[in-house]
Amino acid sequence: MAKKDIMTINMGPQHPSTHGVLQLILELDGETVVKATPHIGFLHRGVEKLSENRSYHRALPLTDRLDYLAPMSNNLGYVLAVEKLLGITDLIPERAKVVRVMMAELTRIKSHLVWLATHALDIGAMTVFLYCFREREAIMDMYEKLSGARMTSNYFRVGGLSLDLPEGFEKDVRSFIDAMPGHIETYEGLLTGNKIWQKRTIGVAKIDADAAIDIGLTGPALRASGVDWDLRRDNPYSGYEEYEFQVVTRQNGDTFDRYKARLDEMRESCKIIRQALDKLQPGPILADAPAVCLPPKEKVVNSIEGLIHQFKIITEGFKPEPGEIYQGVEAPKGELGYYLVSDGSANPYRMKIRPPSFVNLQALPQMVEGALLADVIAAIGTLDIVLGEIDR
Repeated sequence: MAKKDIMTINMGPQHPSTHGVLQLILELDGETVVKATPHIGFLHRGVEKLSENRSYHRALPLTDRLDYLAPMSNNLGYVLAVEKLLGITDLIPERAKVVRVMMAELTRIKSHLVWLATHALDIGAMTVFLYCFREREAIMDMYEKLSGARMTSNYFRVGGLSLDLPEGFEKDVRSFIDAMPGHIETYEGLLTGNKIWQKRTIGVAKIDADAAIDIGLTGPALRASGVDWDLRRDNPYSGYEEYEFQVVTRQNGDTFDRYKARLDEMRESCKIIRQALDKLQPGPILADAPAVCLPPKEKVVNSIEGLIHQFKIITEGFKPEPGEIYQGVEAPKGELGYYLVSDGSANPYRMKIRPPSFVNLQALPQMVEGALLADVIAAIGTLDIVLGEIDR
């Protein structure tokens, strides 16, 4: 029998459907993928090393740039980790915890909207892209009202929030979540029953529960393979144990089930946000821990004591007791974890980030080897990777 001719091609790092600067070395037998090898590192910025030369407060803006589609989820994981290291978790005011949950879930919706828009566009559906970005724009307007930034927004602080909610913000959020379920129905109407969409997603890039667990998949990619695991419920933080929501699971572990799981997650996020709005009561937004919490802005600009307080914390930082902690949160793409080590100085001795996209990318070769070249595009899209947190 004649030896098969294997062709090796580069897909990326400039290919538009690699969602960043990912390079795949593909070995092809005709249009069948024999082997796929991801190459990363083109976007590496040394976030973990940079944090060792900054105080805990000054390292916070570095986290926005990890998964730049979900900045507030990154911020939340980091501030929870620092608060755990300091031992002030129980001091966080209720209002701050509720606002954190509300913004984390809005961020989840925003991230899933970009995933759906780009995933559908990769496969050939353009209309959904326009609709998803319309809704995403509404969330980014809220981001801008809250923090002044639309994309790499930085609002959470060690001990609470940087500012209270602006006037009319709760009304904007409620109006959005009232309309969002109807928008999700529109996306479903365009895609779910579409025969072309079904042919491009059903049975494509399958991974079963055992393989997903072995690889370390988390988030929707894990739950769509039938594994019922969500940190918001199973290892709750920021008061998530007080909210009623369903952890969405599906059984087939293919591209179609991951698509359906994320759509249902957006619906559940709307339910959580509605509960957060109902729970929201007036009150403080910062912990009573002046040694580690930045003072409110009005005190900084209106009193010399507040200005000095801000100056001291920013320039000198605070010094946690020596020790180490790990804090994970359920980010839109999966478990985002921060491992912090303190040596008693004002800077982290070590910050190790566990990014979900980095771990989830390990599944790509298993998903596409034996499949067609066109299915590689669908597989990358269904994993919902962002190279900002893969390379860090």
